[in-house]
Amino acid sequence: MTAKELASALNGRDYDNEITEAEEKAAKAAGLVVVFGYSDDNMEFRGAICDELSCYDGDTAYLTSAGLLMNDCDNAECPHFRQKQKTAATITAVWDTGGYSWTYNTAIPHETFDIMEDGETYCRGIVFALADATKKEAQP
Repeated sequence: MTAKELASALNGRDYDNEITEAEEKAAKAAGLVVVFGYSDDNMEFRGAICDELSCYDGDTAYLTSAGLLMNDCDNAECPHFRQKQKTAATITAVWDTGGYSWTYNTAIPHETFDIMEDGETYCRGIVFALADATKKEAQP
């Protein structure tokens, strides 16, 4: 399975039915990550990463080819974590723009898909290979 094939399969799905368990397992086996919005405050990761990130009104996720970069310090301004962020790839969740509740900006090579809610576009999600999560300049 490729990112393009998975994005094509997910395109047009309804909110709260974005990806099946079988698709999550296949994405994980292929080293693919699916990112989409949930509610007004979550960036969801499925496949090679199975997690969520709180991002009310937008935020940035930091990744390496090993997965999400997490701050293990008790301090939100931890200098050790800040140093790791400098070498991480990013995905920025953008709230309420261009007819979508959620879109994502990243320099990680990716494919896009649309999630619908009540017949309207809700989210423009992305699919990428976790191995490609390396630092580059962000692209919409």
